[in-house]
Amino acid sequence: MLASSAAALSIPPEVTGPQATFVVSSAMAAPDGFERPVTVVNGLTPAPLIKVNTGDLLQVNVVNNLTDPSMFRGTSVHWHGMYQHTTNWADGVAGVNQCPISPGESFLYQFSTTGQAGTYWYHSHYRTQYCDGLRGPLVIYDPNDPAAFMYDFDDENTIITLSDWYHLQSPSITGIAANDATLINGVGRYPGGPQVDLAEINVVQGKRYRFRIIAMSCDPNYIFSIDGHPLTIIEADGQNTQPYTVDSIQILAGQRYSVVLNADQPVDNYWIRALPNSGNYDLDTGFTGGTNSAILRYFGAPMTVDPTSTPPADPVAFDETLLHPLDGSPVPGEPYPGGADVNLNLALDFDEEAWRFYINGVTFQPPTIPVLLQILSGVEAAQSLLPDGSVYSLPRNASIEITIPGGLISSPHSFSVVKSAGIDTPYNYVNPVRRDVVNTGDVGSNTTIRFRTDNSGPWILHCHIDWHLDLGLAIVMAEDAPDVLATNPTPSSWDNLCPAFDNQPPSATSIQIVPTPAIY
Repeated sequence: MLASSAAALSIPPEVTGPQATFVVSSAMAAPDGFERPVTVVNGLTPAPLIKVNTGDLLQVNVVNNLTDPSMFRGTSVHWHGMYQHTTNWADGVAGVNQCPISPGESFLYQFSTTGQAGTYWYHSHYRTQYCDGLRGPLVIYDPNDPAAFMYDFDDENTIITLSDWYHLQSPSITGIAANDATLINGVGRYPGGPQVDLAEINVVQGKRYRFRIIAMSCDPNYIFSIDGHPLTIIEADGQNTQPYTVDSIQILAGQRYSVVLNADQPVDNYWIRALPNSGNYDLDTGFTGGTNSAILRYFGAPMTVDPTSTPPADPVAFDETLLHPLDGSPVPGEPYPGGADVNLNLALDFDEEAWRFYINGVTFQPPTIPVLLQILSGVEAAQSLLPDGSVYSLPRNASIEITIPGGLISSPHSFSVVKSAGIDTPYNYVNPVRRDVVNTGDVGSNTTIRFRTDNSGPWILHCHIDWHLDLGLAIVMAEDAPDVLATNPTPSSWDNLCPAFDNQPPSATSIQIVPTPAIY
């Protein structure tokens, strides 16, 4: 929230339906008590919650009113997890699906949510802009939710967003980015900082709640838990799962989980914890002073008292290999390694001298002519598409296997994780979890995913650590390129994006580097 006191606390976030206008602008905000320029939507960060029902047509007009030269002033919005079937132009990835929206211009995103339900989010997909605030939740409700019998409440009050926060604007961060605070529902504290009021989630004893947890971070993953309350997972990245109960969940940048919490404990206040794996000034070592925390407050508990709860001594930790889809959809391809129609191995590398990431020896540089526009102009062969060496052509209706060592990958497809991160994790071709963001582990680890090419268009496959993406850790999958023109007609407003951005004077988009603030 914009108020430095974070007085909103348990007040629901601003909510919009399937038709909205989002004004993206620059403002000052202090979500952790330290004021700095930020990128906001309708004056807010996090951006407003979008609530729709499955099958709704989503129409969002994005107006670019950005003016602060210390942050990126072009913009785009990616609707994370949306299939964008026949609307590849609305996927929002600058350089792949569109040119950025120029300052002073607007663009209408329009796409269907048919066939999808669950927990999603949206964010800028232009450079590292979402690290400066352009990110918000998107929830698609299913009136026929198969897990509805398990909970009593599921609304804007039960959404929990996790974000990293930086005291320096993203274009000025050099070297390895390290976050200064963890924000839960938009507020948090940094080590040594003021005692900002923490976010609260209110519950009534005896009721059951569906909490939708969204990791909107640019970098860290979190170990999420709520003292005294087991969490039963029923959804991962928009995919219904068989119920799986744990005490804590490792949730990575871009991932989402729905969990059921039974408010069956004594009336009291309990810590909500989200411990990041990295951060400045030992942020990642604990919860001192209320860092990395929010409050679960039972109705009737003292309103002004911080929790004194503690986590379990021997928690049941999350294991992705124990998470299975609710339905029995088969894994594409044959049940053995390399048993797909197309098998790709992506070797990841980092050149410290160049300060760039590489996939199969190529670093991704977003082209000035979006890949979609290249294909619509008649270029279909991967070797002819730009950026050179970063585009992989995939045939229509084929099973695809991608093997990835070490990293964090986000895909436009929901895929089957047939081998989760790790050296010795087994292959599972029977009932692996389906999701759209997966951990590929540390050096020596290996992850394998499978999906079917049923969605014509160019789609980015990339690391969802946004700093890594900006340094080239991405490829583009040109899926069924010959049919893109017929299946993805573009509106005239999309055709105008590139000329408008190309005609911007350098002063309209140039960046002013600012010094690191002295805050301690």
